Amino acid sequence: MTAQVAETAAPTAPAPHPAVAALPVAGDEVLVGGVPLTRLAARVGSTPFFAYDRQRITDRVAEVRTALGDAVRLGYAVKANPMPAVVQHLSGLVDALDVASAHEMHTALDTDTDPERISFAGPGKTPQEIRSAVAAGVLVELESATEARRVVAAGEELGIVPRVAIRVNPDFAVRGSGMRMSGGPQQFGVDAEQVPDLLAWLGTAGADVTGFHVFAGSQNLDAELIAGAQRATADLVVALAEHAPGPVRYVNLGGGLGIPYFPKDRPVDLARVGESLATVVAEQIAPALPEADVHIELGRYLVGEAGTYVTRVVDRKVSRGRTYLVVDGGMHHQLAASGNLGQVIRRNYPVLVGNRMAAAETEQATVVGCLCTPLDLLADDVPLPRADLDDLVVVLQAGAYGLTASPTAFLGHPAPAEVLV
Repeated sequence: MTAQVAETAAPTAPAPHPAVAALPVAGDEVLVGGVPLTRLAARVGSTPFFAYDRQRITDRVAEVRTALGDAVRLGYAVKANPMPAVVQHLSGLVDALDVASAHEMHTALDTDTDPERISFAGPGKTPQEIRSAVAAGVLVELESATEARRVVAAGEELGIVPRVAIRVNPDFAVRGSGMRMSGGPQQFGVDAEQVPDLLAWLGTAGADVTGFHVFAGSQNLDAELIAGAQRATADLVVALAEHAPGPVRYVNLGGGLGIPYFPKDRPVDLARVGESLATVVAEQIAPALPEADVHIELGRYLVGEAGTYVTRVVDRKVSRGRTYLVVDGGMHHQLAASGNLGQVIRRNYPVLVGNRMAAAETEQATVVGCLCTPLDLLADDVPLPRADLDDLVVVLQAGAYGLTASPTAFLGHPAPAEVLV
């Protein structure tokens, strides 16, 4: 066998990502939920797996509540992480749950959350999903006139007055959002200029029109841009409320607060967001809509930083001077970390060797998964402690849009475990 090319080690590592610097570590190992990583891996019984830190989720909700104060209700967007144990835990911490499918709705209904505190948003709701939602008593957030007709028909069939809100597609977009969900033509919501006519029809159709939902964009780290969007959203909602068939009782301002994935990212100024929101409620919404409960709906921001994806090194090889760590996980579990979910220019998520945290020297290594495609890349040419077979590679910021946002059936590998620690 021909000898492999010698591996070169970098003498020092650059400053760590803030998420790495904030990690609890004991000796050589990362702690997840207070449990050393190798012990947690033994407890789970196999790799790869996702682990979500219960206390970090609890602490994040407490931080948000402190910043928002008592004037705003906090909802959890279940699509960010629909693991039943996570949803169950959050159901006791937040005021409402927002779902985007019948499956998520049933997960939410399995918690102690009152159906009146569950909202169902998202385009393309089928007649069967709508009927199920109306029967359950959840709030249906209408994305089109077709959905409105289906909701009314379901209510008539079931003998129930359906509870609805209109998701509005405003005529503005929010700069700085990683994913734009408003402004211009959109599959999301009802165009703002069409809302008055839909409200007029709903007022005669027997539906309980509660208010409005406006979600302009996601993964935004700029507090001033978020504040500007909140002000513009409040102005729009107040104007549309003049056409409502009754008092507006529900105003969902969306969310969109991001988390830092990449080295140059900085955490959003939560205190500034809270200050702005308090002003918006006190000066714009409350005087015009005194009966309205104002909601902010967060998903990624509540759970994203509480999650880790743990995968095991199954091979180590050098190809023409580059060191590859081949792991038993990959993009079929973590599509976002591979750069194939919304990144225009691929950048690395924070990645570390979770059982080599005390190592002083590093090497340049590329972490790849077990799929037969060059797209299966978890970390490209990053400084890591020298990892050997069976070491545990950890992808951070993995608590949101991980497993359920990935092509899990690709090439037929087993599904990973998920644990709430």
